[in-house]
Amino acid sequence: MAKRDYYEVLGVKKGASDPEIKKAFRRIAMKYHPDRNPDSKDAEEKFKEAQEAYEILGDEEKKSAYDRFGHAGVDGNGGAGGFGGAGGAGFSDVFGDVFGDIFGGGGGRGRGGPARGSDLRYDLQLDLEDAVKGKTVQIDVPTMSHCEPCDGSGARKGSSPVTCDTCGGAGQVRMSQGFFSVQQACPQCRGRGQMISDPCGECHGQGVKEERKTLSVKIPAGVDTGDRIRLAGKGEAGPQGGPTGDLYVQMHVRDHEIFVRDDANLHCEVPISFAQAALGGEIEVPTLSGKVKLKVPAETQSGKLFRLRGKGVAPVRGGATGDLLCRVVLETPVNLNSEQREILQQFDKSLAGNSKHSPRTNNWFDGVKKFFDNLTG
Repeated sequence: MAKRDYYEVLGVKKGASDPEIKKAFRRIAMKYHPDRNPDSKDAEEKFKEAQEAYEILGDEEKKSAYDRFGHAGVDGNGGAGGFGGAGGAGFSDVFGDVFGDIFGGGGGRGRGGPARGSDLRYDLQLDLEDAVKGKTVQIDVPTMSHCEPCDGSGARKGSSPVTCDTCGGAGQVRMSQGFFSVQQACPQCRGRGQMISDPCGECHGQGVKEERKTLSVKIPAGVDTGDRIRLAGKGEAGPQGGPTGDLYVQMHVRDHEIFVRDDANLHCEVPISFAQAALGGEIEVPTLSGKVKLKVPAETQSGKLFRLRGKGVAPVRGGATGDLLCRVVLETPVNLNSEQREILQQFDKSLAGNSKHSPRTNNWFDGVKKFFDNLTG
């Protein structure tokens, strides 16, 4: 009988991702497992068919060959009911990969090796100036480090860990589950492959102890909130001499009194007087590298945006330096004396009746009049 298409067997489309293929196989295998269908020959055949399909599609090289040449490209790699033919994955390896979490397999350690230490996160608060220009900072990190008296082994000085009798030092044991078997971490040594008969009095056999480390971190120019720096090997030490995890320094840039950052650009508001806006002139505006002169043309309206090119941020991942966008805001004078009030009143009278001095105001009133005319009409 001709073999069915492997994608059809698992119920997935060609080009399905590895997680999709694994999920589909797990669903079918759980449904047709012989332990759940002890008297069903049909279920057993479907179970074996799914296992064969997963042996091919779950392996990148075999899947590629199958996609190109079909069943002819993988002859000898599978086989209906096969349990790991020449060049194929073993039956227990396939189910250890898919069902390892059910039977206690898997974990964060390599086979027969000590567990890797945990990764750590440090939240670093930065001023905008330091984030833009870069800085080297000292941080104080609480962590678990290798115990010095036992050199991280967990065994008292002068003694050594002994090989686990249950797994023979492999760190893994094979467990049968009806029709198939899987490997799992040894319950006696918890996957380490060794036992400590005389634990260290300082760390109580863990091989690690808590301490605080002061680290120097170089912050590159241009970082922003959400960026992080990975310090390899600066996380927690693994128990019983296991490898050390990493430290991730997470950036948080504080709000600035003057500037607001938008990617590579900076924004700020600059107050100007009525006279400056009407007559024009030069004003000083701040940048992160010092003060610069900004030329304000005559008759500038409040809210006008001026762009100072190259006065923004150089992105940390490269690219053009951003700009500084200055929005001028007209400031109304306050606390006027009688003389100043009189001068303003005279000035206002001089403008009355001449629409050319206030084009926006006149346009606005014209729009309002038209709006009400339309309502009443």
